[in-house]
Amino acid sequence: MIAETVCSAVSAAGLGIAVVTAYRRRFLAAARIAAYSLVPVGLVMTGVVGWLSDTAFSPTAWAGFGVLAGAWLLFATTRAVERRRTGAGGGAATDTGSIRPGATAPASSTLALRQGQGKGQAQGQPQSQGKRPASGDDFSDIEAILKKHGI
Repeated sequence: MIAETVCSAVSAAGLGIAVVTAYRRRFLAAARIAAYSLVPVGLVMTGVVGWLSDTAFSPTAWAGFGVLAGAWLLFATTRAVERRRTGAGGGAATDTGSIRPGATAPASSTLALRQGQGKGQAQGQPQSQGKRPASGDDFSDIEAILKKHGI
């Protein structure tokens, strides 16, 4: 009886903290805190804490399994959103959606653009309409981009 009361109080406190965290617009952290706070109630409802009760046919136990499944779903969803937000490479994610420190935009490759121009032309002049580039020149800019990215 006391264990169920303590677990319920811990879960209520955790959900309160999750609400405050969501109010601060840190939704991923709030969902994760809510998932953690639902675990004690789920364990009480499944009968793990009160093992003496009949768990196989108890509707409360099956409702507890549903709560545990909901907590797992919250964990999985927040991890998927976090990975999508930060990319597959991982790294520490922030719930504010800000750009990670040290992240820079890739520099444009003017070398790839210059390789497509004829050797006798100035850089600012376009190729003449009548000339077709040689078979190797038409994909040189694509090859330069692929080499730049290590492909």
